[in-house]
Amino acid sequence: MNKNCPNCKLVNFPNAETCSRCGLHFIESQSVGPRYKLLKRTFICLLVTVFALVGFYASLVFSAKSLSYDERKNVASAIAVLEATNFSDEVFLLRHIAVFRSNDNWLNASIEKENAFAATNFPFEIVTLYPDFFMYPLDDIERAAILLHEAKHMQGKDEKESYEFVWRNKNKLGWNKGQYKDSVIWQAVRTQTLEYSPSLFVCDANHFGDCTE
Repeated sequence: MNKNCPNCKLVNFPNAETCSRCGLHFIESQSVGPRYKLLKRTFICLLVTVFALVGFYASLVFSAKSLSYDERKNVASAIAVLEATNFSDEVFLLRHIAVFRSNDNWLNASIEKENAFAATNFPFEIVTLYPDFFMYPLDDIERAAILLHEAKHMQGKDEKESYEFVWRNKNKLGWNKGQYKDSVIWQAVRTQTLEYSPSLFVCDANHFGDCTE
């Protein structure tokens, strides 16, 4: 069998060690070939993976509605509350990374869930704000508390960590029992926090009360 040079395509004698036209060393070219093929296949796999992720992300974003002008103003005001109370990491995520939608994308719609004020698709950083988010909070501080919870999900935190973080920082946020104890948001968050982190409500100083007070 003749040897075809992979560089210049010249047909060489079977026993040739180098190409008589371009001087390519056939042994070296044979050792490089498999590595090149492996790198090429790896690159193609990575490219396909990237395109699949981009397509999946786009399907999540465009299968849900964007916020209205008034809703965006409410969100901006709530984020401003977080900024004023020095939640800088969470503000950066909510202001520059989060993509806000006003109803469920196809993935959220396929999952059975209880009534909620908001939901986050991690790691795609898509935050869905349901009508209750705009209806029940008394003011921007309560909406800020909900967004703070979702920002923790954007950081990869689970429900327990997110509820616990918000409850521990409620006074820093300006969200206190004296002013908000009768609000729908306060009661709902307190109930969920008690479920996920009961240790916050059992302590020597305030037995079966709120240990963060």
